[in-house]
Parts: sequence; structure tokens; C-alpha cells
Amino acid sequence: MEYKFANPEFLYALIIIPLMIIWYIFRWNKFNPSITYPGFDTIMKIKPSIRQRLIHLPFLLRLISIGLVILALARPQSSSSEKSISTEGIDIVIALDVSTSMLAEDFKPNRIEAAKSTALQFIENRKDDRIGLVIFAGESFTQCPITIDHSVLKNLLTKIKSGDIQDGTAIGDGLATAVSRLRKSDAKSKVIILLTDGVNNMGNIAPITAAEIAKQFDVKVYTIGVGTRGKAPYPQQFRNWFGQTVTQYVYVDVQIDEELLKQISNMTGGKYFRATNNKALENIYAEIDQMEKTKIDVAYFTKYTEEFWIYALPAFLIFLLEQILRYTFLRKMP
Repeated sequence: MEYKFANPEFLYALIIIPLMIIWYIFRWNKFNPSITYPGFDTIMKIKPSIRQRLIHLPFLLRLISIGLVILALARPQSSSSEKSISTEGIDIVIALDVSTSMLAEDFKPNRIEAAKSTALQFIENRKDDRIGLVIFAGESFTQCPITIDHSVLKNLLTKIKSGDIQDGTAIGDGLATAVSRLRKSDAKSKVIILLTDGVNNMGNIAPITAAEIAKQFDVKVYTIGVGTRGKAPYPQQFRNWFGQTVTQYVYVDVQIDEELLKQISNMTGGKYFRATNNKALENIYAEIDQMEKTKIDVAYFTKYTEEFWIYALPAFLIFLLEQILRYTFLRKMP
């Protein structure tokens, strides 16, 4: 809610108020000169009547009413704005590898937690898009269909753990499942973000076949290879002689089929990224966020309401009160 004056030039007329005060003081001193009496102390003991105390009230009321009239003439207005938003939405599916190799700790605290954290931030920035979630390892399934209810999506994402499904890396199945969530979408843009740290070694659908299906349905695929270059620390658990579970770290080779991931992205009009640490992964999601901006058209409508009566009505009542006092209770006062 905003407040303004449609004719602010009338506010200059407020200068008449201090001029009237000066004129009133001059006139009062002229017609009511001070008189010195020998017995001044005695006179001071006489208390003024109520009428004498209110001698200046009519003039004060007139000043207030004139000031309010000037404010009313300046046409005060209140305004309220409304906006109409139309969006050209983007439907997005995040296909996340949850195989046990995602427990490698070349990312902090590990690959899967880093992937979840950056995905959550990405979702937070895409308030106007429908987003879904597919997870895959040795098999794949839809964790969350595409939805605008991001609170449900984020809740399901945080609950994902490596080892929830059969181990392995079925990139083709993961991509095909993600495409199936988008094939009936009528969005202007359909996007899959596929993140993996391995080589396709399981599944019923070849990755290239899944990419061809994605291309057929105009689905753009961004692929992300996650893992440092060289070897990565991987936690292995075993029981010692005392039956206690002990974690021991071994260094395993990082094997990502980058050529395959590049081919999938090139076929579908997307792009391949390689993330070797947490910061790089954050930057990749930020870049995808910039490339896939939702088109939002916002139209603003402003409605103005005349508020002069807020000043005009009190001005009339105060003027009426002044006239009543001047010609009744205070009619004999100067």
C-alpha cells in the first residue's frame, strides 16, 4: 500500500498558516495591550475562568480546519498494486546414481551427500518449475514424479541412501526412467540432469538407446561425471576379532565413462560436466540453472483510491465546532 498526493502543488498553500499566526499575534497585542497595576500580586491571585482559558481555541480550530482543507485539495490517494504472472515452465528430472561407489569420500562428506546437497539448492532456486527425481544403481525407479510441491520432493531427496536398491550402475535404465516421466509433459522445455560416478555395467536398456528416446521426445540431457581424477578414498567396513564393526579406507580407481556421457549430452542438445570436488559440483548446477531459465512475464496493475475525505470531513467538523463556540459559548470573547 502506497500513499501520495495527486496535486502536491496545493501543499505550498500551507505557508498561509504561519502567516495567520503572525497576523493573529500582532492583532492580539494591538487590541489587548498589557496594563501594569500597583497591586499586581493581588490580581495574579485571581484564577481565569474557563472561557478565558479557551480564548484562543477558535483561532486554533480555524488553523487546523484550513490545514486539513489544503491537504484535501492536494488530493491524497492510496494505491494498491497487483501483479499477474505467466510462466513458461520447465519440467526437470534429476536422475541420481545411488550405487555404493557414491560413498567414496573424494567429496565431503561423500559423493552422494554432496550430490544431494547441491541438488537441494538447485531445487530451491527453481520455484516455478516442476521437478522430479529418479534414482538408479543396478536398477532404477522413480523416487518422486515431477511436481511443483518442492517440499515433498526435497523431503524424499534427503532420505535417499546409497545401497537402497540393487548395486551396480545402470545408466541406460536410469535415463530411460527419467525420460518416461517427461514423455507426456507439455512444458516448453524438458530437461534431465543425470549424475553418475561410474561406467554402465547393468540394466536392460543401453544408454545410447535411452538417449535416442530422449531425443525423440525433445528431452535435453545434462550429464555430470562425479569423482576426482586418479584414486579416491572409499570406506570399507568389516568385523574384527572382537565382533566390532571397523571402517578401513582403501583407494580405488575413479572410472567414469566420460565419452558415453558426452555422447548422451551431444545427442540431446545438452552438455557434459565433470565435477572433481564439492565446489565444482555447485558451479555445474549454477551453470545449468543459468542456461535453463524459466521465462516469467509479470504485469503490474496499480489501483488508486481517492482519500481526500479523510481530511475534508474532519476539516468540516472542526470548522463547524469553531463556529458553534464562536457564536455561543465564546461569543463575547475577542
